Amino acid sequence: MKADAVFEGGGVKGIGLVGALCYAEKEMNIQWQNVAGTSAGAIVAALVACGYSSDKIKEIMGGLDFSLIKDEGFLDRFLVPGKVLSLLVEKGIYEGKFIETFMEDILQKNGVRTFGDLRIPGETNPRYMYRLNVIASDISRGRLMVLPQDIRDYGCDPDSFSVARAVRMSMSIPVFYEPVAIDFMAGGKSGKSYIVDGGILSNFPVWLFDCPCDPPWPTFGFKLAEPGQEEPRNIKNIVDFLAAMVGTMMEAHDVRHIQDANFQRTIAIPTMGVKTTEFNISSDRKNLLFQAGYNAAKDFFIGYSEEKYREMHPRFQRKEGLWND
Repeated sequence: MKADAVFEGGGVKGIGLVGALCYAEKEMNIQWQNVAGTSAGAIVAALVACGYSSDKIKEIMGGLDFSLIKDEGFLDRFLVPGKVLSLLVEKGIYEGKFIETFMEDILQKNGVRTFGDLRIPGETNPRYMYRLNVIASDISRGRLMVLPQDIRDYGCDPDSFSVARAVRMSMSIPVFYEPVAIDFMAGGKSGKSYIVDGGILSNFPVWLFDCPCDPPWPTFGFKLAEPGQEEPRNIKNIVDFLAAMVGTMMEAHDVRHIQDANFQRTIAIPTMGVKTTEFNISSDRKNLLFQAGYNAAKDFFIGYSEEKYREMHPRFQRKEGLWND
């Protein structure tokens, strides 16, 4: 079965996405066409788009030492005062270079460097032109970015834009990571935009591949579902306060805005109490998340039918103005 996929962001919790992906590929024999993701979902989507199997993605994500993602700059080494200085000077505690370098290495092993390597031959509709779409947020201009298409507005060629750089943009959680700065020209004026985690504006854009017509195949959403109130965050200083504020905003953003119909095409993956920024996660907790995702996908596909999907589809209308037909 052919299908598109949209993967929600969630930092470390993204391991649960891989569990669901494994079930969908191995038990349902799904062949992915267009994929999209935000934050950690962008990592999974990029690995799918460049041709890695779900088993290989499990190996990659399972072997990733998430503590390395906290790549400290010089100022960060001075504990809390250093972190405050990093926020003031660099606009983020950690540099964020590790994830970009990590993705460059992994993607290049499968022959992918830029989005041009992921173009679908003969496809001219910008909605489906690239096998991968990455969601980021331009906080300078207050806009959602769908990469690589929207990078054209910043004077860059979408085909030449680095996939790893796009993933880093989508992973740049405010406060935790330095934003990615890019120059732009708009209305005859030049400026600098700061790009951060796509979850700020849309952590779960399950609508991304929707169209008014009868779809040739379904879109499945992979969403990380919070089981309830997490343990209260331990807030000791201004850095903890800002991090807690951003985390709360990102984890709650899309919950109120997902229609019931979208839930019917969404695999809801329990996060087992794991926090977005739990970078010191143990192997046991990783396995717990993976199995939760696998079981969630199993439960979802037991009740799935193509006929039911097509009956629901007229309710899935694209957001006007985002794409040009």
